[in-house]
Amino acid sequence: MLIIGSHVGFKKDTQLLGSLEETLSYGANTFMFYTGAPQNTMRYAINDELTSKALKIIKEKGIDYAKVIVHAPYIVNLANNSDPEKYEFSIKFLKEEVNRCNQLGIKYLVLHPGSHVGLGVDVGIKNIATALNIILEDSEVTILLETMAGKGSEIGSTFKEIKKIISLIKNKDKIGVCLDTCHLNDAGYDVTDFNQLLDYFDEIVGIDYVKCIHINDSKNIKGSHKDRHENIGFGTIGFSSLIKIIYNERLESIPKILETPYVGKNPPYKDEIEMIKNKKFDQNIKERLEKQV
Repeated sequence: MLIIGSHVGFKKDTQLLGSLEETLSYGANTFMFYTGAPQNTMRYAINDELTSKALKIIKEKGIDYAKVIVHAPYIVNLANNSDPEKYEFSIKFLKEEVNRCNQLGIKYLVLHPGSHVGLGVDVGIKNIATALNIILEDSEVTILLETMAGKGSEIGSTFKEIKKIISLIKNKDKIGVCLDTCHLNDAGYDVTDFNQLLDYFDEIVGIDYVKCIHINDSKNIKGSHKDRHENIGFGTIGFSSLIKIIYNERLESIPKILETPYVGKNPPYKDEIEMIKNKKFDQNIKERLEKQV
């Protein structure tokens, strides 16, 4: 069964119920959201009544809530501890995010590993692992390390770096990986032969760690280390390669999440999900979306 969805909003007044309504409008059967703005750490209280209403509909619609994903905000950086106060704040904030996930009943939290900002990769990896061991102590939530494009001093653009972080985690049952197709391409991996790439990932990290996949085309050539997402079929990865990834039998039970850019002011997810379900590229999607008011 295809488990496909996209990033959706999580607004103060509607919260999980609003996220679900947006998801259903796209014809999706899973979704990913931030529990607040991805650019900051401001958070409002979780409304249990809205959560309960959403969970009831989720059950009625047959959506597997265990496949719904929360994404941590971008600004949290566990790799750099040069400012102890900021490092401690990041740990404290992510512990609170884990608690919010617990309150929502969410199983998986996707995290950008972080940037070492001049400290070096090895030091950055140790900092990430130290922080995660604190955050994951007695946690019911699994944190998924996202594969990165390698922009600047980002950690996690190679499978070996991901493996090094995991090797330092005490509670390995609560750590996993989120593959991002755009990031993999921009990091220099060949995603056009995904089975071969999965074999390599399995050899280095272990395929059982994969719990989520971000499905994005890329504006960049392989190995550019730029991290610029493109709409499905309009980038350098291409529609046919992405379809092979989405329908790969080894990843059938893994949720696929679209993070492709809006076209003008319009989300492309309904159209892209329809394309994916039909396995047929529609080159007129952008033109059609640009004309929508």
